[in-house]
Amino acid sequence: MKPQDKEDILHTIIATLADVERNNGHKPFTEAVMYRIASRTVADYWFSHYSYNTGLDCKHCSKAQRQKCKKDYLYSKCPKAIKLESLNKPIIDSEGHTTELGELIADDKALDLDAWVDARTFLLGFPQRLLLIADKLNSGQSLPVAD
Repeated sequence: MKPQDKEDILHTIIATLADVERNNGHKPFTEAVMYRIASRTVADYWFSHYSYNTGLDCKHCSKAQRQKCKKDYLYSKCPKAIKLESLNKPIIDSEGHTTELGELIADDKALDLDAWVDARTFLLGFPQRLLLIADKLNSGQSLPVAD
């Protein structure tokens, strides 16, 4: 394990041992159980380290698949790996125009067309009499007794 993470792992092992001890009815541990819990905690550390740094999450693959990847060094071709893209990557649209990926990210202040279409669809099916009443209330007019 990385030297800078050693104290964090030790703390995690102690916390995990305390959690397991609390949940097992306060029965005493054997030394083998404590070693097993510690080794599992270290294994989880390495799984999260590889997942964070390389996008690989091999613990969800079968044992045979992991052995095949290790033997043939297929980690770079893993279909489950998270691929990171640069925001400067050029994207070519259907009309042949090139733009950067970062410029295609939606703006928070942009008009939400889906919500607008849904509101229009809702208003088309809404009773017209209620729309007139809502318009009067919105403009500050007083409603007659009939409304």
